[in-house]
Amino acid sequence: MRIDFRSALTPRAIAGAVLCALFLLTLTFTWMAWSVPPRPDPAGLMAAMTVIPAPTGTAPSEIPTIDPYAPTPTATLSPGQLNTGIYVQITGTGGVGLNIRSAPGLASSQQFMGFDSEVFLIEDGPRESDGYTWWYLVSNYDDGRAGWAAANFLEAIPAPNP
Repeated sequence: MRIDFRSALTPRAIAGAVLCALFLLTLTFTWMAWSVPPRPDPAGLMAAMTVIPAPTGTAPSEIPTIDPYAPTPTATLSPGQLNTGIYVQITGTGGVGLNIRSAPGLASSQQFMGFDSEVFLIEDGPRESDGYTWWYLVSNYDDGRAGWAAANFLEAIPAPNP
């Protein structure tokens, strides 16, 4: 007995097969959409990165001079005692870093992240806010890295060598 497959390929059978395939595709894409975990919001992610300009390799055209009016650090500070004109380094963040803010207080915006052992000069302060004592810090190597930091994560150090 011979079976004629051409008689089975009627327009009605082809339409039924196409509808069945579309139904299965819809079911597959629906399952994939429900089973994929949601992506994190990219606006909530923030990379901590510090860009340090590379040296140019050219010799300075001027001989550096010592400014007699520049603030000098006090060498007789007790541990934990901070004051304007002294150098501090960030410490005790456990590698997480310290938020340097635009104004004293936890509600002010974060300017950048300071990392453990990073050195700054205190130019202003102290200011009390939100249970912390805040100092205005300025970086030696980048004028753009300046802001307010909580004293709990700062340690007085001797002035770095020029």
